[in-house]
Amino acid sequence: MKPLIASLAILLTAAPALAAGDATKGEAEFNKCKACHSIITADGTAIVKGGKTGPDLYGVVGRAAGSTDFAYSPLMKAAAAKGLVWNEEEIATYVADPTAFLREKAGETSGASKMTFKLPKGGEDVAAYLKSVVK
Repeated sequence: MKPLIASLAILLTAAPALAAGDATKGEAEFNKCKACHSIITADGTAIVKGGKTGPDLYGVVGRAAGSTDFAYSPLMKAAAAKGLVWNEEEIATYVADPTAFLREKAGETSGASKMTFKLPKGGEDVAAYLKSVVK
């Protein structure tokens, strides 16, 4: 019986990580992000014309953190130095609480992300959308 309970506990704990986002919902949710972020292809085609307060998010899934031409926070640079590479799960967790996420990834107890906006729900959908726009 104990192995069954342990297996169920592992499955329940892992369930959020296994959930895939919905790119269609993420496209609508991204409206909250475009005040600061654009999605511009390498050839300059604008998928989403947004602000320049944050980095361009085209191709972010699979990209090393802090690797574009943007003035990243010291905390983001520290997380990048520890090998952070963006995947859908990392993006969904990051947008829920950027500073807490980066502190954990960087192994720091202080510092802040430049992204002060938090998206507690729908992060997995935004991540799926960001992945879907790259052809």
